[in-house]
Amino acid sequence: MATILLVDDDESVREMLKTALSRFRHSVIDASSAKEALARFKPGVIDVVVTDILMPDEDGLTVIRKLRDGESDVKIVAISGGGKAGPDNYLNLARALGADRVIPKPFSINELIGIVEELTG
Repeated sequence: MATILLVDDDESVREMLKTALSRFRHSVIDASSAKEALARFKPGVIDVVVTDILMPDEDGLTVIRKLRDGESDVKIVAISGGGKAGPDNYLNLARALGADRVIPKPFSINELIGIVEELTG
């Protein structure tokens, strides 16, 4: 079981992912913005951060950069549909900033669960 910080501005996506991760016995702390995520992040408590990239105000790239600047070794999974430009550019940037894994939207719950279990196994 991992403790996951789930960051997505879309409430329906956040709730669906939170429910799915909880069914696999993971503890989930959710946040609707980068600012809220950074306030809720606790080093040594959070095992994995799953963050959307495109969000209003500060984006998921900010979350990744600030966690890595703080020298956190937390595992980070970046997710993105990429808007009109598609996800590749954003996800490549997320990887360059320190995301451990990237997943383009749409993705299957099993894919996310597999990645979380791989990163925490």
